[in-house]
Amino acid sequence: MKGINFFNKKKDMSQNKEQDLPQNEDQDQTENIEGLSDNIEEHTTNNDPENDPTDELSKLEDELAQTKDKYVRLVAEFDNFRKRTARERNELIKSASEDVIASLLDVLDDAERAELQMEKSMDLEALKSGVNLIFNKLRNALKTRGLIQMESVHTDFDPELHEAITEIPAPSEDQIGKVIDEVQKGYYLNDKIIRHAKVVVGK
Repeated sequence: MKGINFFNKKKDMSQNKEQDLPQNEDQDQTENIEGLSDNIEEHTTNNDPENDPTDELSKLEDELAQTKDKYVRLVAEFDNFRKRTARERNELIKSASEDVIASLLDVLDDAERAELQMEKSMDLEALKSGVNLIFNKLRNALKTRGLIQMESVHTDFDPELHEAITEIPAPSEDQIGKVIDEVQKGYYLNDKIIRHAKVVVGK
């Protein structure tokens, strides 16, 4: 009986081994399939469409096109700005000239009236008074526009302000190097010299 039991136990153990063998093979196949899936997933990840060189090239081309568009727009805007500035400058010059001329029209009217009066009247004092009024009106009109007369006589000669026409012996030592006479007046316009004075200098 013991021999039979031993034989039966040995038979059971061999059956168990036979049953375990297919299970191990199935497990190996499962592991192989899982490994293959991992490889496929890794391969798919490495070939991500976001890292596709074609897509990168397309993005760069789009950025280049946008940059060119911005550049063209900036050039056009600058050209328009330049033209607009030049046009406004010309209009400003014209309007400034019109303003000055308009302010002198009253003086011109007075001068024409004085001209008619000189033809009819022989009163020199009245004519002189009328002419002086016209001159004062002209000076005031120009002064309100920023014109200032340069004072040169009895001042030191300054080549930045004066243009020496000639030199004459100074009447006194303290007049040497100074302006003795003024041939043509100099003028400022808003603190800017627009005409140098032509002067005679003592030596």
